[in-house]
Amino acid sequence: MRLGVLDVGSNTVHLLVVDAHRGAHPTPMHDDRWPLRLAEHVGPDDVLSRVGEKALLQAVQEACDQAEKQGCDDFMALATSAVREARNGEEVLDRVRQSTGVELQVLTGEDEARLTFLAVRRWFGWSAGRLLVLDIGGGSLEMAVGIDELPDVALSLPLGAGRMTRRYLPDALAGGRPDLAALEELDAHATALLEPAVAKLKKAGAPDLVAATSKTFRTLARLSGAAPSSAGIRTPRQLSLTGLDQVARFVSRIESGALAELPGVSAARAHQVPAGATVAAASMRLLDVPFVRICPWALREGVILRRLDSLEGA
Repeated sequence: MRLGVLDVGSNTVHLLVVDAHRGAHPTPMHDDRWPLRLAEHVGPDDVLSRVGEKALLQAVQEACDQAEKQGCDDFMALATSAVREARNGEEVLDRVRQSTGVELQVLTGEDEARLTFLAVRRWFGWSAGRLLVLDIGGGSLEMAVGIDELPDVALSLPLGAGRMTRRYLPDALAGGRPDLAALEELDAHATALLEPAVAKLKKAGAPDLVAATSKTFRTLARLSGAAPSSAGIRTPRQLSLTGLDQVARFVSRIESGALAELPGVSAARAHQVPAGATVAAASMRLLDVPFVRICPWALREGVILRRLDSLEGA
């Protein structure tokens, strides 16, 4: 069957279409992205602006049209932190439903962590043993650990790369160089939020494999020397804490406009790299993780796998 998943994230609205059946590897058939940077349309009053809502409505409608064109047998739509935390999120979801017919399912941060963990578990398999997964999105950081397909501990912290950029690094947001003192404040803030979360993760047992997913981690790995995307998703990639520290020092001394010109860095997200590097380094340092394996599967694949699992006996 052909499945379509629409993921409304803090940075991007992403449509992924795959061919799959239960027990089979989901084969990507189509991929569309709309870089709305939706979280940046949420003001200090926590209200998603009319401009942001209009852009969202258009993206969802275009995604629906494309899913129909691709012949999807099933279509799932989900929303994460940007819509979840907007004070007018429910009203926006109602208008999206009325305008497009699409009912966006709002995931909790813990749900995101569990579904991402499932995807990473399926990618690396049972030989990975006890698995620890890190995922830095635009609005939140998800972490999960466990020995099975459902994690023993699943956590979500408001430490997304976009959120931290808006709060601590407005100069980078405007295309300039991040303020070094602000980066230190961000590191202290991230450390304070991470410490109790890390204690919960460590209590669940030492991991045999630590994996990281998300555009942020892939970009940081590429900047530290990992293979480019053109090498294919099955090419092994990893990011060491030593390499990450070097990348963090480099990106803290360069304008985001110049950073966007480097291989592997998206122009739409270049300004978020310093904040993402700071959160990633704090996470790995507190978890005593010398390196992470980069996993190409994440939330969308987790949603697809969960849907396929539910079809048993249908």
